[in-house]
Amino acid sequence: MSRVAAKRARVAASAVLLLAGAARAGEVSVVAAELSREGPGKWRASVTLAHGDTGWEHYADAWRVVDAGGGVLGTRTLYHPHVDEQPFTRSLSGIAIAPGTATVWVEAHDKVHGWSDRRLELDLRTAEDGRVRAGR
Repeated sequence: MSRVAAKRARVAASAVLLLAGAARAGEVSVVAAELSREGPGKWRASVTLAHGDTGWEHYADAWRVVDAGGGVLGTRTLYHPHVDEQPFTRSLSGIAIAPGTATVWVEAHDKVHGWSDRRLELDLRTAEDGRVRAGR
């Protein structure tokens, strides 16, 4: 085998391994979320995600809270993989949600698949003592 052919074979094998890892990890899932009222129009979100993080190439790297129109109310960026910590929970304070808003959704993102179509709905009308929870 020539040097060029050997190099091409190594590159192809690396690509197959990366794609196999990406396929194993799948899309990120929002397992649970809790919104806690911090003050007038301000909320804190605690979100639990599950994802088969494989390392720096494929991991859950963000979640966000959106309103009915798709407007982003708050985004939490995740700066590193959580390979050995699944599922995991992270929080974000100071999320502005307009009074009278009935429903918001939590969406999650991973580095390979982007924003997942599977999102979690939180009905603010069901809040008790300034808290609303949802989970799968």
